[in-house]
Amino acid sequence: MRRIGFIAFPDFQVLSLSTLSVFECANMLAREPPYDLHVLSETGGPIRTSSGVTLETEAFDQTDFDTLIVLGTLVAKPTFSPGLLEYVRNAPTKARRIASICTGALVLAEAGLLDGRRVTTHWAYARDLQERFPTVKVEEDRIFIIDDSVWSSAGCTACVDLALAMVEKDAGRELARLVAKDLVVYHRRAGGQSQYSALLELEPKSDRIQSALDYARRNLHTTLTVERLAEAAHLSPRQFSRAFQEATGQSPAKVVENMRIETARVMVEDGRHSIDVIAREVGFGDRNRMRRAFIRRFGQPPRELRREARA
Repeated sequence: MRRIGFIAFPDFQVLSLSTLSVFECANMLAREPPYDLHVLSETGGPIRTSSGVTLETEAFDQTDFDTLIVLGTLVAKPTFSPGLLEYVRNAPTKARRIASICTGALVLAEAGLLDGRRVTTHWAYARDLQERFPTVKVEEDRIFIIDDSVWSSAGCTACVDLALAMVEKDAGRELARLVAKDLVVYHRRAGGQSQYSALLELEPKSDRIQSALDYARRNLHTTLTVERLAEAAHLSPRQFSRAFQEATGQSPAKVVENMRIETARVMVEDGRHSIDVIAREVGFGDRNRMRRAFIRRFGQPPRELRREARA
């Protein structure tokens, strides 16, 4: 049985503890429970979360763990106690795998475990992490990153994706799939997937513009001209272009390309379809056009993103 330790500290964000539910479900669904779960803190006893709820914890000691996971916090400029940093600094001698959730990466960085490593954190804290620790290779637009024995995830629900990936590596894809289903998670996102979607920022107040966006999402495989989108919005092309720019701050062509890129990226990382098929399905027409769009957006071609997802 793999012993998992969740490292808590005062004012940690309780949502980051949702990772515990992933391992709990794995224990419920596996033939033999694969995990032994513990919540740890420097002093042991009750620890107050950022929401005001208290959580009972076990004190740090010399016990070995398979995995130690540092929880995150919403505190703008958190300070960490010397005892917490010392325990985390020695974590590689106690555990096979070390992980951070959200701003838990700051704890790993202050403990000196991230020098020269690739890491991610919540996008809102990524630049601060990079400025404070210039030797750390911060990749702010990632759901989670695995760099050898050090794992890190973005904020909020990204920790669930990280935990599901751990279950998959430890006990196989089928158990991870069953856990995701039990948690009503549609699909585990690959680590290389973007933390935030440009499309989620499009919230036009106009029902007509929203209708055009819905039409575009359903018909990415077709040629989406301004005329066709305007027809879906029941506007003239001229009226539509002006209203669309006012509602979204972008041109229709740019938004359609972003839709195609983001849809294609999910399919590329999923790995079930060839690059040629994906290019046709999302409306790029051919792989070369899609390749150029990926390089503009991600700095990498589709095949490289697929290799990262498989890794």
